[in-house]
Amino acid sequence: MSRIGRMPVTLPQGVSVNIEGQRVFVKGPKGELTHQVRPEIAVKLEGQQLLVSRSTDERAHRAYHGLTRALLANMVKGVSEGFRKVMQVEGVGYRAAMQGTALVLQLGYSHPIEVVPPPGVSFSVEKGEKVFAIQGINKELVGEIAAKIRSFRKPEPYKGKGVLYQGERVRRKAGKAGKVGG
Repeated sequence: MSRIGRMPVTLPQGVSVNIEGQRVFVKGPKGELTHQVRPEIAVKLEGQQLLVSRSTDERAHRAYHGLTRALLANMVKGVSEGFRKVMQVEGVGYRAAMQGTALVLQLGYSHPIEVVPPPGVSFSVEKGEKVFAIQGINKELVGEIAAKIRSFRKPEPYKGKGVLYQGERVRRKAGKAGKVGG
């Protein structure tokens, strides 16, 4: 049996779950999320715990078992605590600023890049103009937006300039060593 799949998902105070057929609705203080569960996976609520089980031991069903449990655990954490990705910009003239709810990035291009947050996601700029955060209740959406913003100017290995996740280390290269000989 799947080690991840058989672990129950404990519901914190203030989070409620409603199961209607194959749809699971999770509601908490930060918002509401829904997930369509595959037909070979069963979800049931027992007290303050969600239990996930599968119909057979087929390879695909075992994979969906752990996946479904992980997705439901992320939904519960999202509506109770929320998710947050902190990113930083490195480079001369690189900066981030807020313009209303949109994030405006100066990344060395001839124009600023404006990122409008989708519903359920918000931005905030911290520590001057070099660090910004992405918050939301949907872990997948927060990670997708962070990856999209990082793709605007990936960190390069020679000077370390670009958009990085906070704590990310850029493996630096030496560059040209200079002309040898004459």
